[in-house]
Amino acid sequence: MSETEAAPRALAAGFGRLIVLVYVVFAVSAGVRAVFQVVTKFDAAPVSFTLSAIAALIYLVAAIAIIRGAGALALLAVGVEMAGVLAVGALSFAVRQWFPEPSVWSHFGSGYGYVPLVLPAVGLVYLFKRRRA
Repeated sequence: MSETEAAPRALAAGFGRLIVLVYVVFAVSAGVRAVFQVVTKFDAAPVSFTLSAIAALIYLVAAIAIIRGAGALALLAVGVEMAGVLAVGALSFAVRQWFPEPSVWSHFGSGYGYVPLVLPAVGLVYLFKRRRA
């Protein structure tokens, strides 16, 4: 077996499977919720609903990158996710009128049990450790 064939299994093996599972669950839940909100009440909170759709897309990219063993893309996606959670989390407190409805990342993911804040931190640590190995 060549290194390129082993790489996807190595990145998505063990604890990586749990990370992928959480990313897939969040991609589906945030994506379905965002689509519903955009279709039914986009005018009520366009910033929140657009950010939730973006979050769902980033979760999906991160999951696929980990599954395929694309470490650089996974790091980029999870890094963007972390920056998004921190920026949106802070903005949702500072500029409340932009968030009349919560997004996945508003208030640092409080509506999702702060998993959106913890997940990229865990993901980055995992990916950096796997990269060194």
